[in-house]
Amino acid sequence: MSGYLQQEIKFLSGVGPKKAELLNKELGIYSFENLLYYFPYKYIDRSKFYKISELNPNLSNIQLKGKIISFEMAGAGSKKRLIAHFTDGTGTIELLWFKGLSFIQKSVSLNAEYIVFGKPGYFSGKYNIIHPEIEDSLKSKNVIRAKLQAHYNTTEKLKKNFLHSKAVSKLENNLLLLLKDKIQESLPDYLLEKYNLIPLKYALINIHFPQNPDLLKKSIYRLKFEELFYLQLNILQKRSIRIHKSKGYVFSKVGDSLNQFYENNLPFELTGAQKRVLKEIRKDIGSGKQMNRLLQGDVGSGKTLVALMSMLIALDNGFQACIMAPTEILANQHLVTIKEFLDGLPINVELLTGSTKAKARKGLHERLLNGDLQILIGTHALIEDTVQFRNLGLVVIDEQHRFGVAQRAKLWKKNIQPPHVLVMTATPIPRTLAMTIYGDLEVSVIDELPPGRKPIQTTHLFDSKRLRMFGFLRQQIELGRQIYIVYPLIKESEKMDYKDLEDGYESITQAFPPPKYAVSVVHGKMKPEEKEAAMNLFVKGQTHIMVATTVIEVGVNVPNASVMVIESTERFGLSQLHQLRGRVGRGADQSFCILMTSYKLSNEARKRIQIMTGTNDGFEIAEADLKLRGPGDIEGTQQSGIAFDLKIANLGKDGQLIQYVRDVAEEILDNDPELKMPENKVLRNQLQKISNKKVDFSQVS
Repeated sequence: MSGYLQQEIKFLSGVGPKKAELLNKELGIYSFENLLYYFPYKYIDRSKFYKISELNPNLSNIQLKGKIISFEMAGAGSKKRLIAHFTDGTGTIELLWFKGLSFIQKSVSLNAEYIVFGKPGYFSGKYNIIHPEIEDSLKSKNVIRAKLQAHYNTTEKLKKNFLHSKAVSKLENNLLLLLKDKIQESLPDYLLEKYNLIPLKYALINIHFPQNPDLLKKSIYRLKFEELFYLQLNILQKRSIRIHKSKGYVFSKVGDSLNQFYENNLPFELTGAQKRVLKEIRKDIGSGKQMNRLLQGDVGSGKTLVALMSMLIALDNGFQACIMAPTEILANQHLVTIKEFLDGLPINVELLTGSTKAKARKGLHERLLNGDLQILIGTHALIEDTVQFRNLGLVVIDEQHRFGVAQRAKLWKKNIQPPHVLVMTATPIPRTLAMTIYGDLEVSVIDELPPGRKPIQTTHLFDSKRLRMFGFLRQQIELGRQIYIVYPLIKESEKMDYKDLEDGYESITQAFPPPKYAVSVVHGKMKPEEKEAAMNLFVKGQTHIMVATTVIEVGVNVPNASVMVIESTERFGLSQLHQLRGRVGRGADQSFCILMTSYKLSNEARKRIQIMTGTNDGFEIAEADLKLRGPGDIEGTQQSGIAFDLKIANLGKDGQLIQYVRDVAEEILDNDPELKMPENKVLRNQLQKISNKKVDFSQVS
């Protein structure tokens, strides 16, 4: 059937070249298979036939069976309408059309039996249905009948060309009649039996033309199960192959670098979560297999310290280590932090970014090759061909979703044998999404904050309370604290009525005039040196307020900053809001986040604000974000190497099923890692099809 389903959609009865082009552009339907797997978004019950005598004004959609006994034309010009008098023997109802009048008159006959469907109206003591669906009762025998009528998403352009939901349904009908017994089963019989799944053929027929609610439910479950099962089976098999075939350097020794740091430089007692994660990492790097581990942790949870201690183990075993960060600001921040941690220890740490001068680069390259330089921190500059290590043993990638897959892969080739890899993110990832995006990685979570940190107090204020907010900021400045004020735009936009940075900077400097107050401004369009100079003024405490765009979302660590004001909060996603809030709360003082909005808020914006004011838990926020926005919009999914072209499953709502099918897939692979058993031939063939469609990114995290 596979080859049959790849036929171009234009060859299906009822399509043709013109409609095919529209289906291609508007819905991404190119083949028979694309159409077969274009599923409805809702269903309307078509099992009941009403009598006209039963109608009342409160009914929604109704279905009638009867005859048209007469036509009349009424009105003139744009108000011209066609009225058909329809009866079923118990009463009469008017059917009204305002468009396609001549077509209706030609295609509908008097005294023939029709099935009519639509929403009834009541006007001047008479019932009517405007633009009803109408079909010949005899011709309907050639249609796959369904008790529940499927409705498909279409576009305005499609509707103008008569490709509305009903037309799509007719095409699905034509396709299913054509396929008949050509739909081949895509799961082994033992899985169908063990997990009580209906055959694929019946699932596909009943998803488009359900005979009853129970069959629809079983069809949806079967199709979701299969979609998520193969997604997990594909990921887990690649992970299994990597674990069994990828050799890794054995870091068996804990020596002077880590011991001296632990005894003399560790700034505070490690949290239980940090100790647990270090134990997981040590197990990986001592196993002889390449480590490929994701380290998740909320902002300020101590991921950098864990990464540094892992790098020190690499140094103790005669290897070099590197950290790659997405921006110069963040790379600089890592340099400062790590040098502070290692103060007094004989460990050489350097920085390499696009701004590094040629003379400094030359010396840095030489020291890397001779092994004198032990830890290199940098940006994309690290992946340049000219950057060669003597013996790279551990790669740390921070905020890895900001790098392209090919970029990350270049680091793996900096040694004869791939180094161990630790991927870090401060964007908490929902468990179901982590199992999918990073399903071939081991996952560690730091779910505790260091001792002494106070939860950030988050409040929501409307623009009318701005003067009150300014008063609070003045109080904080009097206490010696500093403040961030973040805007979503640099310049005012005609299309989006949000606070912009240029206007905001002007009003802030008026409310906080010099010389008593000092205000700096930072945004992404500034030159790197200008940005860094403004940042440094704030870091050194020489400015009280930093007015910025989201450029300060990552990379700025100012323990003295105690207030984050986010203007036009409705403009930001939950994950971004949580990241911005994490810029404060880094010291021992109480910190605050103020969410400013106008009164005009969408329901979704209100939900986001309620979540932000209700919790500081990044993982709880990430779960809520997934449910509100879906996986395609969550930061990182576009670069993950996983195709999120799910047709029916929902990663935000089907968490339990994802875990269930993952367990099923793991059990199968435990018994048959390469799927060579005869009963798993179907699985092997299906995975081959998936591999042909998608690039294998399992080696590049």
